Parts: sequence; C-alpha cells; structure tokens
Amino acid sequence: MPTTIIVTRDVADRYRGFLASVMPEVAPGVYVSPELNKGVRDRVWSVLTDWWRTLPGGSVVMAWKDNATISGLGLETLGLPAVDLVELDGVMVVKRRPPKTKDRSIST
Repeated sequence: MPTTIIVTRDVADRYRGFLASVMPEVAPGVYVSPELNKGVRDRVWSVLTDWWRTLPGGSVVMAWKDNATISGLGLETLGLPAVDLVELDGVMVVKRRPPKTKDRSIST
C-alpha cells in the first residue's frame, strides 16, 4: 500500500472536511496517508470527482507511488490542466495534455 498525497487549493470546505476524515491534514490543504490502498484511493478520488462536477472551483492534485508507470508516480488532477509524467533524456518532466476538442468533421 503506497503513500498517497492529496493537495487542495481554494476548494469548498466539504472537500477539506471529507479528506480530513480519511487522511491526516499535515499542512493546510495537504493530506497524507502512508498506507492508503488502491480501493480506498479510487473511492476517495471518485467522491472528489463527483463533487467537482457539481461544485467546481480551486484545484485538487493526488499523487501516489505507481510502479506501473515509467516515472513510478501516479497523478490525478482536478481544476488544473491535465498532465502526464514523461521521461525526456533520462529526466522526468510534466507534459500538459492538449485540450479535448469537439469533432468538427462534417458527415455527408
């Protein structure tokens, strides 16, 4: 069970109250759990995502150790541009994903 870190910025109080019930708040808006299993982490993220759809504002970043990725770091974001961690000449860098665009193809 890897360590999970969630950082919030300018979010509604309900986010902070919910996260504090699951993980200790070690600094304002910073929540850490040394042994949060994948099932709980996914459920926490699901709740945050559902709330984000109805109450957007601020930002939330969640990071955890993920051996399935090249960087070894899993990353989820709300309220920030979506990013991927990629290796560039042996250095891990953040790559912003292009914004999703609507399909503008014309069918005849």
